[in-house]
Amino acid sequence: MLTKTAVAGIAVSALLASGAFAQQSPSATTDSAKTAAPAAATDTSSFKGTWRASKMVGLNVYNDSNESLGSINDLLTDKSGDIKAAVIGVGGFLGVGEHLVAVPIDKVKFVDEPVASSTASAPATGGARTGAGGGTGTTGAATAPAAAKKNPWYPDHAVFSATKDQLKAMPEFKYSTE
Repeated sequence: MLTKTAVAGIAVSALLASGAFAQQSPSATTDSAKTAAPAAATDTSSFKGTWRASKMVGLNVYNDSNESLGSINDLLTDKSGDIKAAVIGVGGFLGVGEHLVAVPIDKVKFVDEPVASSTASAPATGGARTGAGGGTGTTGAATAPAAAKKNPWYPDHAVFSATKDQLKAMPEFKYSTE
């Protein structure tokens, strides 16, 4: 039994060692990397101002009246990679009963600023608080909440000029298998 284990160990070691001998010398690897680098290298500053598609999926969609319509479920591209349509999920709860609609991407407007609230809300820092000494007091004058720093890699939300009922009346988008 010990002999079989030892032979198997030597065979595995020989197979692993043969892969190391098949590698190129460091000078050959360096030379091929130098010739391939200009074609594959890109300046990352040239991508400044572009958005990540992975962050756009799931983005909330509102209409011109700041009413929530749904969210972007998918982005459809042509064979060259240009985005042609956004698939918006309307209605439903946690994906159940959701109506998918594909809308042309040029009809969807992406916005960096947060959605303006149409309802009056209490000041973010106002109201009574219990201090360390047990008394109550206020935090001072009502101040506007600090603006969140914009992320340069994706927008805050999308806007599509339609109502939720108009989107639900559109033909449902289905992923074809043909």
